[in-house]
Amino acid sequence: MFLGHHTTQLKSSNRLSLPSNWRKLISGGIYLTQGFDQNLLVLTAETFQEIYESISSLNITDPLARLLLRMFLGSANYLEVDEGEPISVPQSLMEYANLKGKVVIVGQGEYLEVWSPSHWAEQEAQLQDVQANAGRFSSFSISLHSKAI
Repeated sequence: MFLGHHTTQLKSSNRLSLPSNWRKLISGGIYLTQGFDQNLLVLTAETFQEIYESISSLNITDPLARLLLRMFLGSANYLEVDEGEPISVPQSLMEYANLKGKVVIVGQGEYLEVWSPSHWAEQEAQLQDVQANAGRFSSFSISLHSKAI
């Protein structure tokens, strides 16, 4: 599971290094695509397939479904991952996410997000707004089920 966040410096030629604990979770290759918040998504093949199956089942006569397919699949790139080697990020995705120099990589459980530091700072400001969080997350049903002893 991808947890936490990490700040790193892009290497020459748009190459991104992942921390070793996250690299262990990626075997063979990854999918890199546009995220929803001017960020990038780094997906394992399994996670990419799950999302693909979900969005490909949408009705393509729906204009929003077509937009989602174009965004997610039209910007997707499959990249081979060699042990210890940085990941080469396509220029079009670098420009979309405004990535230059430093980047922030954020674990999201089954996938990673890659952010420019300025866009991540905006996200952190929202996440740290305690009063707003109480209201904005209240409609989610989050519960812990304890086991009987």
